[in-house]
Amino acid sequence: MKIIRFIHEGNTSYGVLEGDNVAVLSGQPFDSINKSGQVLPLDSVSVLAPVAPSKLVCVGLNYTLHAKESGVAVPAEPMLFMCAPSAIIADGEEIVLDSQTQRVDFEAEIGIVVGKTARNVAAGDAAKHILGYTCANDVSNRDLQRADGQFTRAKSFDTYKPVGPCIETDLDADNVDIKLWQNGELRQSSNTSDMIFPIARIFEFVSSIMTLLPGDLIITGTPSGVGPMKSGDEIVVEIEKIGRLRNTVA
Repeated sequence: MKIIRFIHEGNTSYGVLEGDNVAVLSGQPFDSINKSGQVLPLDSVSVLAPVAPSKLVCVGLNYTLHAKESGVAVPAEPMLFMCAPSAIIADGEEIVLDSQTQRVDFEAEIGIVVGKTARNVAAGDAAKHILGYTCANDVSNRDLQRADGQFTRAKSFDTYKPVGPCIETDLDADNVDIKLWQNGELRQSSNTSDMIFPIARIFEFVSSIMTLLPGDLIITGTPSGVGPMKSGDEIVVEIEKIGRLRNTVA
């Protein structure tokens, strides 16, 4: 099932994609999926980022080959950092670079959308607390990242977290292809099976530290092949069975 968040006639709602239509939900999808009976043409709505989370949790160096290309040892446990939720934009919106001279990279990632309040959740129970998965681009200013010695400023500029286009609820997120194209050229191509820490372990680890709320987002690291962007680029993240997240760079 693919769930989108959208605006129609000034109202923000969630809905289930049904071909070229949207079956509007009554309320939010986190407790249960209840269709209101209203069906709208997809081209009549404005699709938003699929979540507006209270927090955006990020995992670094979670693909074996990316750790190798970064010259960093494989971590013993997930390496976490936080980014500003205000950095999130939707499919089709513009990434606005904070600098024309510093290096700003793309990073294709799969995102975990929290479905239920979670605290100290065992890995075996993680799936019960996950609504689904989405595509993300963890845009990063590398010069600032190196200068600061941490990630918050480099990754939290407005527009630096494209997310979408939907939440896919039926997915084996530990074994799907993940790709990124820059101006039509394939730059990243991997499978989530290369992740050092699988989805359930990440969820267990994060929920052992902080309470996760419905709609919170965890992005889980990027595969090898990250590279710089420039104004005018088109960046497309594709994750098998979820879809394509497409953004231009301004």
